[in-house]
This record gives sequence, structure tokens and C-alpha cells, in this order.
Amino acid sequence: MRRILTIAASDSGGGAGIQADLKVIALMGGFGMSAITALTAQNTTGVQAIYPVPAPFVARQINAVISDIGVDAVKTGMLANGRIVKAVSRILRCLAETKIIVDPVIVAKGGAVLLEKEAYPALKRELIPLAFIITPNLHEASVLTGTSTESVPRMKKAAHAIHLMGARNVLVKGGHLKGRAIDILYDGRDYYELASERIESRNTHGTGCTLSAALAMEIAGGSPLLDAVKRAKEFVTAAIRSSIDLGHGCGPLNPYASFSRHQEVLHCSGELKRALAALKDGAIGHLIPEVQSNLGYALPLAAGPEDVVAFPGRIIRLNAGIAAVADPLPGASRHIAQIILTAMQYRSGVRSAMNIRYSPEIIRKCRTLRLTVASFDRADEPAEVKEMEGSSLSWGIDRLIGKKGAVPDIIYDLGDMGKEPMVRVMGINPMDVAEKVLKIAH
Repeated sequence: MRRILTIAASDSGGGAGIQADLKVIALMGGFGMSAITALTAQNTTGVQAIYPVPAPFVARQINAVISDIGVDAVKTGMLANGRIVKAVSRILRCLAETKIIVDPVIVAKGGAVLLEKEAYPALKRELIPLAFIITPNLHEASVLTGTSTESVPRMKKAAHAIHLMGARNVLVKGGHLKGRAIDILYDGRDYYELASERIESRNTHGTGCTLSAALAMEIAGGSPLLDAVKRAKEFVTAAIRSSIDLGHGCGPLNPYASFSRHQEVLHCSGELKRALAALKDGAIGHLIPEVQSNLGYALPLAAGPEDVVAFPGRIIRLNAGIAAVADPLPGASRHIAQIILTAMQYRSGVRSAMNIRYSPEIIRKCRTLRLTVASFDRADEPAEVKEMEGSSLSWGIDRLIGKKGAVPDIIYDLGDMGKEPMVRVMGINPMDVAEKVLKIAH
């Protein structure tokens, strides 16, 4: 288990600082330890008061952890004043093999000063040279370098300047840039521009703490630097997308988002395997089309193909039965994902689908079973849709459901030039789909 020590302040509101760090570390499978540098009275509207911990006691906390439990990585956050910066630096200087992640917390989102100006020289001379990586935002990078960082070229200059202060690697975070959100990673040789989707949300309290804690976990686990940064950013993006609307101000991120997604993926995969086993027992090989089949199951809030779990390599016919070449994975089938995602726009509970062979007899059987049946005609497809790779299916299903105002059990089409006729069996989950397919088969 990775042992991560966070040296930072306590956030009474729970969204940032020690509280955020320990949540992230635990959710990512690590063992979190803490040395508290200050007590803060704060909530979503801002910081009301700060009570720094005496520097010698901060040192006692760090030494107590290191001497007994040990550490695989250390991350620093709010250090409050120069005395604490110096005390922390003196101890960390002795940890030659330990990766140190420095989050140079200077000012809170609401404007509260979290690091006294008299501490800046100690931060630059004593702590930054110990950093395996430092993660300043635009304002922090400007304070450290004395220059503007309001553009990508200026961010690169700031990263270079901070590297010259002694940090091995520098990540200048561009979340406050206008336009695209771009971070700059500099390793002393190359610059990497890491773009992220911009998620409009007021609930971003704890973003910097969450990123640096996730980064500490990735680095402690031995991930290459670029991969570690990318994965930490993905963790933060998921946490912002699922942020929590608490309080009357800037609410917290939701660090549980990635963990919850992992649990949902495991659940979806298990349900798909259970449905596949039932289909194997049902000898449905005659329903598998020429292009093979797939069975998918979307996560509850699926937004794209990566949120739909399906079988890599498709489901194939094997004599009278079927077989899958691999266990289900997210993003394994764009084809089945298109079907499910389009249906979910109209009815979020319809999260599963399977494609099977078309024949007039199969459609008659579906109607005999009192399944709701509907079709679309690819001949009606606009030219601009035909020219867009992979858009035909979404267009047809969207058009069909839009007209009917409901998601039918069965959606079929008669194909087109180079397109095999196909039947899609829709359901709320994989077993619902499998039961319909088994009834059609027999």
C-alpha cells in the first residue's frame, strides 16, 4: 500500500486541505497520513479565520510519521508562514529517495492569504529545490516568477523559470485561462500542452488539493511522469463533473466520482457476463448476424462511448451457440454505444442493447411476443449524415424514437449499400435484453 504524507492545513468545510487530500488518497487505494500546518475556519463562501500551528509542532508531526510508518511520497499544501516552510524543508531535505509534490498554496479562491509574503523567499530557496514536481496555478506561477502567465507562451516561460529555482518538474495549471483549459508540464527538456474539457461549475473548491493528492498517489505507484499527470487530471475532471452543490458559495469537488465509476463498471461488467451465460445456454447462434453481435450496458450517467461497457471483439457464433473473445470493457463497441446513448436521450432507463440478425420471420416472432417494434429507412438518410462516419445509426434511431415518443423493444432497418439489415433488441439491463433474445430464438 502506498504511504502518502500530506503536509497542509485543515479545512473545516471539508472541501480542500487535509480533508480533501485524505479522501483522495483513500479512494485511490493509499494510506494517508497528515501533518497539520494550520487550522482554518472556512466554508463554501470563504475563509473566515486562520490559526497557524507552531512550526516545531508541525515538525513533530512529520517526524512521528516518518520514524514509524515511513512514506512513499509527500505532498505539501498550505504552509501558512516562513517558519513552517523552513521547518518542513529541513526535514524533507533528509528524504533523498522520497518523491515530494509541492502545491504552492498562496491565496484562496475567495482572496484570503494562505501564505504570508515573508515566506516567499524560503519557499523559493528551500522548498522548491526539493520538489520532484510543483503544481502552481496561474496566480501562484505569477507570484513565484514575478511575470504574467495569462497565455500558453507565458506559462511556458514561467515553468522554465520555476524549473531554474530547482524543481525537477513543473506543472503550471491553466484552469483560469480564457478559452481552452490548458496545463503546461515541463520536465527540464520538453514542454507538454495538456488540454482538458472546460466544465462550467461554481463547485471547484479543492481542485488544486485534489490534483496534487492524486498526483502524489500516481507518482508513489511508479507511474511515468506524463502518465501520472494525465491520470491525475482525469481524476480531477471526473470530480468536477460530479461536483457537489453544497453550501451557498463555491462547493466542493466529488472525489468519489472515479471510485463510483469504477464500481459501476464492475457492476455493468458482471451483469453483462451473467446475461452472456444465459444466452450461451440458449443456443442462439442462428441469431448472430454476418457482422457478428455485441451486447452493451451503459453506466447510469453515460455521456459517451467510453461510458458504455461491451465485449471487445464482439460476440461470435460458435456452432449452434455463441462465444465472446474477451471480458466486457468500457468503450469496447462504438456501434452498440451509439444505439444505447441515443435511446438514453429519450429514456435514461434504457441502458442496454444487443444487435441480432434480421429476417421477416424474426420480426413476426417479435410481434407475436407482443414486443413493441419500430423501424427506420436508411434511404431517407440525408447526404451529409451518410458522409459522416458512424453517424447513420444515431440519426436513424434518433429519428425513429423522436417520432414515436418512446423507445421500442425492437428497432430494425433493412440495410443499405454495404450495410447489413439489422435488428436491435433494447432493454433496461443486459438480462432484460437477454430474456427477449431468448424468447425470439425459441
